[in-house]
Amino acid sequence: MSRRFLLLSLCVFLLLPLSALRASECSVLTAAGNVEYSPYLWRQGGDNGEVIGANRLVIDEIARRLDITIQLLDVGSWARAQEMLKRGKVDLMAGIFYTEPRTMYMNYISPAFFKTASVVWRKSNTQASYNSRDDLIDLHGVTVINNSFGQGFDEYAKEKLNLTYVPSLGQAFLMLDRGRADYVLYEKNPGLAYAELLGYKGHFDVLEPPISAEGLHLAISKKSKCNTAVLRKRLALVIADMQTEGFMDQALSKGFENWRLFLD
Repeated sequence: MSRRFLLLSLCVFLLLPLSALRASECSVLTAAGNVEYSPYLWRQGGDNGEVIGANRLVIDEIARRLDITIQLLDVGSWARAQEMLKRGKVDLMAGIFYTEPRTMYMNYISPAFFKTASVVWRKSNTQASYNSRDDLIDLHGVTVINNSFGQGFDEYAKEKLNLTYVPSLGQAFLMLDRGRADYVLYEKNPGLAYAELLGYKGHFDVLEPPISAEGLHLAISKKSKCNTAVLRKRLALVIADMQTEGFMDQALSKGFENWRLFLD
């Protein structure tokens, strides 16, 4: 190989934009999510099982369309998944609500791929009325650690509500069932799914109106070597295309269908 060829090759390499160099390193990305979040995500077959659900279908389709590999990992609790993303130990979060504090360590991809409502759960046959979030002020509520209901309600809850934070929805529902809490705050669809799984079907009422309705976003860690403007734009465009084509509705329906099969 001639010296001239080597020098030319080096010049070409040095002239490549950093985003192009990074792209060559990023044919495989890792993702995490809340694996106790059916029908969006859940473990199939115990702690070491495959992560499946509607969000998994979305992630797999994004990977197929962009011709990359996205490995959706079970890293443990929802709190741990967020910490892993914050530290750059995983590249992507496969479904998360927008809050301003989270923008310090992740870039949100818009549009959101799902919309989900969060609600008040109360033990059946409770007589107290509920018309708005202000009716919760003098009560004791419980929710899951690091769960967000959108920035607006999160700020309201911090200022006005008496909330206990527990590691899992199962623990929150147990406290409600045993009268150790007046209500639970959690999303409607995942809550319905887990109430049935945990044997609480018919034990609780879902109160209207919802406390919030938020978009579920894909997000990328600011510490990920794959976090480039080019990748963020590609992700946004493919999600918008999938929305337009109706893929997201199909994925959510399939997620519910697979959850019912899992329970059977």
